[in-house]
Amino acid sequence: MEKWDGASDSELVEGLTRADQSCLAEIYRRHGSPAFGLAARVTGDRSAAEDVVQEVLLALWRRPERFDATRGSLRSLLLSMVHGRSVDLVRSREARRRRELRDANESQALSVDIDRHAWDLVVRDQVSSALATLSENERRPIELAYFDGRTYKEVAEMLETPEGTIKSRIRSGLKNLRAALSDNGVLELDVNNHESFEEGKLS
Repeated sequence: MEKWDGASDSELVEGLTRADQSCLAEIYRRHGSPAFGLAARVTGDRSAAEDVVQEVLLALWRRPERFDATRGSLRSLLLSMVHGRSVDLVRSREARRRRELRDANESQALSVDIDRHAWDLVVRDQVSSALATLSENERRPIELAYFDGRTYKEVAEMLETPEGTIKSRIRSGLKNLRAALSDNGVLELDVNNHESFEEGKLS
């Protein structure tokens, strides 16, 4: 604006107190470019830099008394405000990115937990169904040894059956159980696991 060409920055700020928009336009003409350059360097985003400069000028428009010529130039004040707002913007953007990443990870973990739980339920149902196909002589020793944690000796005593016979029935039952589960595509039991009993218990 020609009428402000020779005006000092202090005079322009004084014009802001009278709500003279031409003063703000002149301030932007004089200091907008370096302010934008600083904001662009800090934010790495031209669009964000434009927003920062507009916010700073609007803040000055609303509170022109923030400028004190005895404490420095208007450009110094504007650049300081631009730098502060730019840094705040970068920090906010980074915090949002970390928050979104954390939420995504938590969502993924929840999905995995749900999938695992669903799969466990499937396996449990399949195991129950497979166990039901075994004879009582095979199913009961397996339930007591594998699911109740009983020793061979304890199982033999509870079923009033020789320990050697219990071991044989468990071995035979595990083979049949593995076959039933394998046919359903759920899992394969290691029939040699029964050899891992230490003194009749699974290791």
